[in-house]
Amino acid sequence: MKVLVTGGSGFIGTNFIDRLLELGLEFLNLDIRAPKKRMHGSFWRQCDIMDLALCLELFRGFQPTHVVHLAARTDTDSDRLTDYRANSDGTENILQSIMSISSVERVLITSTQFVFGPPGLPENDEHFNPIGAYGMSKMLAEKATRTAELACAWTIVRPTNIWGAWHPRYPKEFWLVLKKGLYVHPGGAPVMRSYGYVKNVVNQMIRILEASRATVDGKVFYVGDPPIPLYDWANGFSLAITGKPVRVVSRGLLKVLAHAGTIFRMIGIKFPLTLSRFQSMTENYFSPMDATIAQFGAPEYSLEAGIQETVEWLKDYWEDALRDGR
Repeated sequence: MKVLVTGGSGFIGTNFIDRLLELGLEFLNLDIRAPKKRMHGSFWRQCDIMDLALCLELFRGFQPTHVVHLAARTDTDSDRLTDYRANSDGTENILQSIMSISSVERVLITSTQFVFGPPGLPENDEHFNPIGAYGMSKMLAEKATRTAELACAWTIVRPTNIWGAWHPRYPKEFWLVLKKGLYVHPGGAPVMRSYGYVKNVVNQMIRILEASRATVDGKVFYVGDPPIPLYDWANGFSLAITGKPVRVVSRGLLKVLAHAGTIFRMIGIKFPLTLSRFQSMTENYFSPMDATIAQFGAPEYSLEAGIQETVEWLKDYWEDALRDGR
């Protein structure tokens, strides 16, 4: 393989490039931002995927056999679709760049589980129920991929809720709240979620690139781990970070606090719990992982192993943040 990665400086991208280095593969990272790890610097070329001319130049210069498209805006902060043009228009630029050269054999386009939100599961690969502008933008990227008439084999992957080292938000949000002892878990029936340890996701993506064309061409695969109770994930991190299990609080009390938190936010007062956050904590949201696991095997890293590795990284992250005043 000669792999061109877009977005290799991001969360999943950083872990993906680590794996490419382990495998000894030739690769190039196109990203608007510099890599998070200094050792990745020599493989990086600064590139905004909204710049079609530059994308074409870099694709033609590198002549990849495999393309992994990760570059995207991945937050859910905006409800304006135009704020996520990098996901839709940017993907179209990458597709055009692929079609401008003949060397590409495989393409992996990264979407999201947010193209189909709860309740229920999609009936087929083109059944959409997008969550917000972010989910809508990724739906458009999937549709652009299908209509591009690529000569090479293409596959769409939909990451679930991915976690692990280099996550952009959890170290400053959920994991930090846990560390401070402020997290409370909703009582009642278990809440089921689709999570994915990032190294398991990277391994699944590599297996897709290595699989026979008939297995993956024109297919959609969710990437992540089998759905688990949200409590197991949160409690595992609580035990690893604080040595104590998470506190469980009745849903009724949490909802009252969420109402208050929403009002506080409206008047500019920060509060860790809002109605939207309460809904997220109490709503089942799991994705169909069976096809991925049946085709590519069970994830290599257990929940416990992933948590252990992540917490070791977190300790260094928090020490660096304290030293740098972040």
